[in-house]
Amino acid sequence: MTKFRWLAILAALIIAVPSLAPSPADARAGGGGGAGSRGSKSGQAPAPTQTAPTSKPVERSTTPQQQSPSANPASAAAGAKPGGFMSRNPFLSGLMGGMLGAGLIGMMMGGGFGAGLGSMAGMLGFLLQLGLIAGIVYFGVRWWKSRNGAPQAAFAGAGAGGAGGNPLSPRPAPDSMARTGLMGGMLGGAGAGAGAASASAATQQLAIGEADYNAFEALLVNVQAAYSAGDLAKLRSLVTPEMLGYFTEELAGNASRGVENKIDAVKLEQGDLSEAWSEGAMEYATVAMRFSMIDVTRTVADGRIVEGNAQVRSEATEVWTFLRSRGGNWILSAIQQT
Repeated sequence: MTKFRWLAILAALIIAVPSLAPSPADARAGGGGGAGSRGSKSGQAPAPTQTAPTSKPVERSTTPQQQSPSANPASAAAGAKPGGFMSRNPFLSGLMGGMLGAGLIGMMMGGGFGAGLGSMAGMLGFLLQLGLIAGIVYFGVRWWKSRNGAPQAAFAGAGAGGAGGNPLSPRPAPDSMARTGLMGGMLGGAGAGAGAASASAATQQLAIGEADYNAFEALLVNVQAAYSAGDLAKLRSLVTPEMLGYFTEELAGNASRGVENKIDAVKLEQGDLSEAWSEGAMEYATVAMRFSMIDVTRTVADGRIVEGNAQVRSEATEVWTFLRSRGGNWILSAIQQT
């Protein structure tokens, strides 16, 4: 009995140890999940980059996410594919079906089309009559449509050329992406990111320059610093009202638990431009960033660390989307996890 008791205790310890091990700090601004808006692209995955080949979708957004009609080209093509001649002319198909049925019944009953025709020649003659009638009706319908200018499908092939392929297809990244810092990493990926942006009637590709990259890096540092300080007034000037609402909710949750999240020494390690585009007067840029920091959560009462390590830098990779009105300053619009 004692042996079995010790085995039960050992099994309980094996199960409990993983749950007792400290998990890496993930309480930074936006670390809890994906939130925010990317304009008309809110329901789309960002173009892949070397820093973030994949990213999770936006989980919380005030922008309605509607599935694009081109999301399933096969079903769209099937729905648009026209039927045969009979399906487009139900009156003709009904007429021929009725005549054929009447003829066959007449042959069996000794009347109708087959009256007095008990031979194979009678049957062939009957089918020949049907063929002649069908041909006359077919050419009559075609003549009537051509005379009255029957409408054709508008823009039947417009979607075939368009943007020149899948705008989200990954492209080879140059070696310069491996350099540290925003200008090293992002400028290395700028060519792929600019080419990945979809150009359509609603969105246009946007050129991103050195001043923009500097602004993105500064926003990464300043947003984390303002969040760490719980400075909502500062955050209001750095993020959209939607993101401010999410951050306010996270800070309120920390306050109710009696803890505060402190982020220090934020450093961008690598970054790639995923895509940049404009929609009317608004401009967007989605950027993949790998950065390191000191990220700890402390109790407000005594400053005790309950998550993270004040002596060890943690690292995170996220996809941030920035927006601005034309000629204005960039602000944070969305954060997605990888």
